[in-house]
Amino acid sequence: MSAGGAAVAARIEPSARREHILAAAEACFVRNGFHRTTMQDLAREAAMSPGNFYRYFASKEDLVLGLAEGERARGARLVAELERDGDRRAALLGIVTRYFVSITRETAILRIDIWSEATRNPAIAAMTARGEAEARSWFVETFGVLARSPACDPVALYALLGPLMKGIVVDRALLPDYDPAASVAQLLALLEAGLDGRLPLAPTSSAEPSR
Repeated sequence: MSAGGAAVAARIEPSARREHILAAAEACFVRNGFHRTTMQDLAREAAMSPGNFYRYFASKEDLVLGLAEGERARGARLVAELERDGDRRAALLGIVTRYFVSITRETAILRIDIWSEATRNPAIAAMTARGEAEARSWFVETFGVLARSPACDPVALYALLGPLMKGIVVDRALLPDYDPAASVAQLLALLEAGLDGRLPLAPTSSAEPSR
């Protein structure tokens, strides 16, 4: 490590070292992907010696878990901030617009990388499932509070909107010039229809089996 890199590392307080490393890991994973990034790459990005780096994170899996937990915590803080005034509708609209309109391509790429790794790694899968369950629970509860009609089905509404929200993340990652505004507008229109109980019913299967 260069003298300049050592000076950078030395200036970072121990309590902030993990955040510094996670920021370096995020940059590396977005640039090179999870599997092409080595621990040496990560240590170099963080301006730390490999030995010192391993004191904080023993593996790339630990880093991915740290990144996923950090994103979950940021989401929880955003929810708490927007709910502070007690206006659930404003909080819901704020989360949808602020998260999906302002999501950066780098954040979207990292999210897809974590989703991909969750298909292979049980620990990352468990962390991802925890975040998904917390998000689903919050949205379903909020839809129930804001429902304007007895015909509103909060569970069905989330089942409709959840894939659309994921689609915005995927398109943001894959398309450099993607503008999520139109997709967010569609999302909000479906949300309003759902709260009014105006969502189309899912097709039902025929009582008679086909022959």
